[in-house]
Amino acid sequence: MTGRQEPYYVDYDTDFGLSGLTEAFALSPAPENADAALGLVTAKLDAYDRERPVGSVDHLGADERSILGYDTSHDEWGYADDLREDVRGLVESPLTDEAIRTVWRAAAGGVWDPAAHGMSARDWLRRIDETCAARPPRKVPGRRPAPSPLWDARPPAADEVRDDVVAEIRFCRERSAGSLPSPDTLSALEEVAVVHPELGFRLFLRALKAYSVRIDKEWYDRFQALADRFEHHSALVDSGLDIAWPPIDPARRDATWDFGLSHLAGQAHHDWYGSREEIRRAVEGDGIGQTPGSAAAVLLEDTLRLLRSALPDAAVTALWAGASDGPGSTDGRDWLRLIADVCRERLGEAAPGYTPVVTPARTELADTVLREVRETAPVVVDKAISPHWHPVPAADVMDALEHVVTRIDPDLGFRLFLRVLSALSVRLTQEQYDRYEAIGERFGYGEYHVSYVDYLIEAD
Repeated sequence: MTGRQEPYYVDYDTDFGLSGLTEAFALSPAPENADAALGLVTAKLDAYDRERPVGSVDHLGADERSILGYDTSHDEWGYADDLREDVRGLVESPLTDEAIRTVWRAAAGGVWDPAAHGMSARDWLRRIDETCAARPPRKVPGRRPAPSPLWDARPPAADEVRDDVVAEIRFCRERSAGSLPSPDTLSALEEVAVVHPELGFRLFLRALKAYSVRIDKEWYDRFQALADRFEHHSALVDSGLDIAWPPIDPARRDATWDFGLSHLAGQAHHDWYGSREEIRRAVEGDGIGQTPGSAAAVLLEDTLRLLRSALPDAAVTALWAGASDGPGSTDGRDWLRLIADVCRERLGEAAPGYTPVVTPARTELADTVLREVRETAPVVVDKAISPHWHPVPAADVMDALEHVVTRIDPDLGFRLFLRVLSALSVRLTQEQYDRYEAIGERFGYGEYHVSYVDYLIEAD
């Protein structure tokens, strides 16, 4: 990590610290005086504490909080503590006061200029720090190790990420199209990034959002890569950023995990009823870096392939049961029509100009996928999906899979096959798994698509 002894910010799913505060200023009417400006600081702190009340998990031990999904390192602290870390990082830095003021004004959208109210930038930051310090301690004082200032001792990893953040700021300076921060603003942001890359990155993003700078997909991807290195939530980049998304293309394989109908099957569980609302939540789940509506477009394509095929309704029901481990009930093509209807509804909102298409199936891997299906079929011949609930013979599922692979789409068939392996707990050899990964690579699947079945590999 850079500039922090621990990744304290992994628990935030939006912007935080000083950059999160500048967002609050950018979205508010200009304060009339310093007291009103500090009132915005207090409102930001109060809003966070309402979402995550002090003491809400005080009665739990660290292990219990971890099991329940609470970040035990961050949970000792509140927004005020993290804001103070950012503030002190700038106040105690070798940056000029004018550089700090310039960056603050840019990130806050010009809403509040401390100099116009008789304060230097450091005076303003100290007032923020005092406001934070006046709040009751959130947890146990002294739990977090003190950070090492980057300008005193910078580890090699910090050098590398610092250079990458600075490179993005300089790239912005070289652009000539659209609204951009001034050269002086970009120079000040670069100075912040040199001494504090992580905070500099967040403030740079805030300035881009405040100036409504149009970001193309390639630049956006680089931002997300940097966010990942800082362990930021992807929404920190996305929220408020003006992204020039490419057109939806269901043939593009840019999802990191599963997608389409097989992904929807993976969302199902035994108290999942396949309602319109449940399907809607699934189709709204576009992956990081995907054009809004992509999840719905890919799912719609899978669904239309099956709807337009000669696959019998009973086989559709068996196929869904096998891939989803049998939650809810389906009724052949009526089930597919409901999915398609929800997908079109989502696309009408996210991408109203998009015309649904079904791209030609990639048949070059049909024989390869078929061999894997047929190799597994004898192993599961006596098994059933959900044997203690509404049992569906595994043989029926495998027959439906073979139909999909040979007559509809080997890609869809292989993705559903992986789901069936998981539902039936089919033990795999390392050799089998390696073959599956190779098939996934040839289909262009994401890094973690096939790996969700690696738990089925038999130990040596």
